[in-house]
Amino acid sequence: MSEPENKGNDKQDDKAEAPAKKRKIRVVLLSLGAVAVLLGGGWFLYHELIGQYFEDTDDAYLRADDITVSPKINGYIAEVLVKENQDVKAGQPLVRIDPRDYNAQTEQYQAQIEIAHATADAVRAQVAEQESTVAQMRAQLAAARDNADFAKREVARYAPLVEIGAENAETLATRRNQAEQSARQVAAQQAALDNAVKHIASLQAQVRQAEAQSGTARAQLKAADVNLESTQLSASADGRVGDLTVRVGQFAQPGTRLMSIVPLNTLYISANFKETQIGRMRLGQPAEIKIDALPGLKLHGHVESLAPGTGAQFSLLPPQNATGNFTKIVQRVPVRLAIDATAETRRVLVPGLSLKVVVDTTSARDAVKQIRANEDAHKEARQ
Repeated sequence: MSEPENKGNDKQDDKAEAPAKKRKIRVVLLSLGAVAVLLGGGWFLYHELIGQYFEDTDDAYLRADDITVSPKINGYIAEVLVKENQDVKAGQPLVRIDPRDYNAQTEQYQAQIEIAHATADAVRAQVAEQESTVAQMRAQLAAARDNADFAKREVARYAPLVEIGAENAETLATRRNQAEQSARQVAAQQAALDNAVKHIASLQAQVRQAEAQSGTARAQLKAADVNLESTQLSASADGRVGDLTVRVGQFAQPGTRLMSIVPLNTLYISANFKETQIGRMRLGQPAEIKIDALPGLKLHGHVESLAPGTGAQFSLLPPQNATGNFTKIVQRVPVRLAIDATAETRRVLVPGLSLKVVVDTTSARDAVKQIRANEDAHKEARQ
């Protein structure tokens, strides 16, 4: 066959193959479009039915309410009984402060109590002695009154006899003088008895004063005992020692930070969600947790509480937007989540780790609609 004839046949074949290629391309494009439509429709259905109710954030961190260990009293550190990163139990001794000064204080106040007791006992003995003296004076006063009454009767008996001359006037004068002396003796005895009774009251006041001094010393002793007990600092909860800065021989002031106790068994998550994400968030809703430090591990938890304000509201300088250059910024609301994990898993978790949290709010899918319905009903009721 000649060369021109071959070229003619190739052109005819190319013309025959062109429509077939176009049909294949069209079929492929239609297939891809159909797949895209199916995928888009599937994603839309998933988002409308399920996806929109899952709220996620990577602004989340592990937290623990760590306990700052600080002394109540001042003094030199005598012993440090724990090491950095050591696990401790509640009540375990951590640090001991030199107790000698506080032992001396307790002994001093105990001595003051004993002195007060001895003083009170001595004054009580004086009261008993004075009561005996008062009893004796009462008897002497009674005798003096009897003598005075007898002298008075004698004057009354001699006076008629002197008038009729049976007795001389000198005898009557003597009787009258004896009666006056007896009356003055009664008055003196009465004054002495009154003074003795008043002295008893004074002694009883001294007893009460000594008892009050004893009470003051007992109160001071209790305070000294508390200070003495405070020379040993113990862990108030189970946890792990961190930020250990105390050293033996260091002089510690009250409130000085010596270390922290991190209770790893009470870890929780602080997740900061956008304000547009919390409308359907409720307590108890389940959450999925991914930890950056443990890739591939998924933990579970639940919403424990929502903060009563945004993070900016509780900042040191809350924003004041009553200005002309206001720029709206989406606020973040701290949400606390509990971790539902075993004790073995908690051992590898430490506060401060970064997390990603996804909260399933499906249980409150109709919450916004219900709020709108309630508001509309309230509006109609007011009208």
